[in-house]
Amino acid sequence: MVDIHAAETGAAHRPLPRLHSKLKAQRVRSAWLFVAPTLMVLALVAAWPLARTIYLSFTNASLGNFAETEFIGLQNYFAWSTLNSGRTIFRGLLADPLWWNAVWNTLKFTVISVSFQTVLGLIIALALNLKFPGRGIVRATILIPWALPGVVSAKMWTLIFNDQFGIFNDALMRLGLITQKVAWLASSDTMMPVVLVVAVWMGTPFMAILTLAALQSVPGDIYEAAKIDGVHPVKVFWRVTLPLIRPALMVAIIFRIMDALRVFDLIYVMTPSSSETVTMSVLTQQYLFGFDRFGYGCAASTVLFLIVAFVIFVYIKVGRVTGEAGER
Repeated sequence: MVDIHAAETGAAHRPLPRLHSKLKAQRVRSAWLFVAPTLMVLALVAAWPLARTIYLSFTNASLGNFAETEFIGLQNYFAWSTLNSGRTIFRGLLADPLWWNAVWNTLKFTVISVSFQTVLGLIIALALNLKFPGRGIVRATILIPWALPGVVSAKMWTLIFNDQFGIFNDALMRLGLITQKVAWLASSDTMMPVVLVVAVWMGTPFMAILTLAALQSVPGDIYEAAKIDGVHPVKVFWRVTLPLIRPALMVAIIFRIMDALRVFDLIYVMTPSSSETVTMSVLTQQYLFGFDRFGYGCAASTVLFLIVAFVIFVYIKVGRVTGEAGER
């Protein structure tokens, strides 16, 4: 027998999924309508230059003879030739020791600088989240290192660490910590540490401000309840504060990772033409304009883009970054 009540109930509820589906489709169309202008702008300012760069990476383009550019396939990326003696010579970006040295320098710079920026930014944010006289002035002042143009900051710190008239050497000598002036930006042992110090100084305010914004969104009732229950502040931080601000912190780290992987101005100004600190962006610029190997430089730009995209993709997947607080 057919259950009439069940049939009537099913018929009554049948239009609901259709209505929900219709509303969802309407929202999707509206979203695409609002996003379309942005996508068109991105296509003009990002997609087309990227596609052009990828195409030129398969050519022997050079600035001196751009009109006679020829397609050479994957030779800019990897190629080899065998001599009459039987020896095989590998060529191309993927066999270039200078490129892999730049990749290693960039990854090392990224890991160390972003790690320190995150820890120091979190500490500063926790301090600024407290109530004390002059807190507004301190919050505004702390943004100065991040607000300054990168070239200006790099030049300023280059003068500070100058071995002849820099104030850093002068301060250390007055304190008796060194007996003679040190060429901080000319020694292979101190180049990268100095650059990392400047990078941390520049990037920490960004992490601090974003983390502070996340801290201020945490409900105060949670801390009051923890205080009443007698929970230790350290335990409250690890069990309550950190999980709640984690989404914002992870997003802030993504931005810092992208900036660190693409770092150019800081390295280019402070330690130009140094193999100890050269990064992928700096070496790419040298290939494009310094060595007049435009096609080879476009290949380096393409690989740089792929490395940045891969690192961010792995970070998002491994870190399970979401846009909602409290989710993992």
